[in-house]
Amino acid sequence: MAPAVRLRSVVLDCPDPRALAEFYAAVVGGTPEAEEGEEDWYVLRVPDGPRLAFQRVEGMTPPEWPRADRNSQQFHLDLDAGATWEEVDAAHARVLELGARPLDLEDREKKDFLVYADPAGHPFCLCRIENGSSS
Repeated sequence: MAPAVRLRSVVLDCPDPRALAEFYAAVVGGTPEAEEGEEDWYVLRVPDGPRLAFQRVEGMTPPEWPRADRNSQQFHLDLDAGATWEEVDAAHARVLELGARPLDLEDREKKDFLVYADPAGHPFCLCRIENGSSS
């Protein structure tokens, strides 16, 4: 059966679209683009990946991780950080350098992922993906 639609973008609300687009460009690649004269909407075309978009929302309240009872995370991004913990550790150092904040770094051998907040507060995971499998 053919799908009803195609996925166009994953859109993240944030107070500063350009800054968040630049953060994710440094993490996953690509070049942030804004339409001429448009500062409230940036698009990041990830090489061999989805299109991420970032829209300005004044007074945005970031999700509270791992609060499911109020202001839940609603969604998060899983990022393939490599097959070894050495690769994940290198990605960990890089995302911290870029402005990510650790949320959950416990039990990594049991869970195979680490949880962070991007500069706008959205949760994302660095996942250790063995043999090309997905989480």
